[in-house]
Amino acid sequence: MSLSRQQAWDLLTRYNQEPFHLRHAITMEHVMGWYARELGHGDREEFWSIVGLLHDLDFERWPEEHCVRSQQLMREAGLDEELIHATASHGWGITVDVEPVHEMEKVLFASDELSGLIGAAALMRPSKSVADMELKSLKKKFKDKKFAAGCSRDIIRKGADLLGWPLDQLLERTLHAMQAEEGAIEAAVAALQA
Repeated sequence: MSLSRQQAWDLLTRYNQEPFHLRHAITMEHVMGWYARELGHGDREEFWSIVGLLHDLDFERWPEEHCVRSQQLMREAGLDEELIHATASHGWGITVDVEPVHEMEKVLFASDELSGLIGAAALMRPSKSVADMELKSLKKKFKDKKFAAGCSRDIIRKGADLLGWPLDQLLERTLHAMQAEEGAIEAAVAALQA
């Protein structure tokens, strides 16, 4: 079954209601769409975006079965195996043995934790925005293990390695993605509260 954005959103909100989780899903939807365009996969931007939107489908209700339960939920909904594999692959080596193979899966694996770190760093800024964040301040937050301790630096480094990118390139590109998409992310989040 090919999935529209609205169908993906309806599935996501069937299992997720927490504003934090919905914001993260929207953030990753936009980050993944930006990466699709940036890396020359603009023809698949909608698919990359939906993968970002649905990647944590099971996390709010079943965190201990993360990336396991989501596969079951998606199969029950009749979703495509490519989508199921892509979303599950960001749990590789943590909860599942589904390895990120395609570039899109590697980007998801690499940028998921990192988007959380960047978002947390933005909240510490007077502007509460990524717009004025520089790479050097992000690198400083990345090196501070106590800051946003729940965001695994090991997974971020492993993701950069999977992509064959230096860590700084991953940090810079994901920061650029969040800067470019911040307006759209904030508009989508605001629409939830309307």
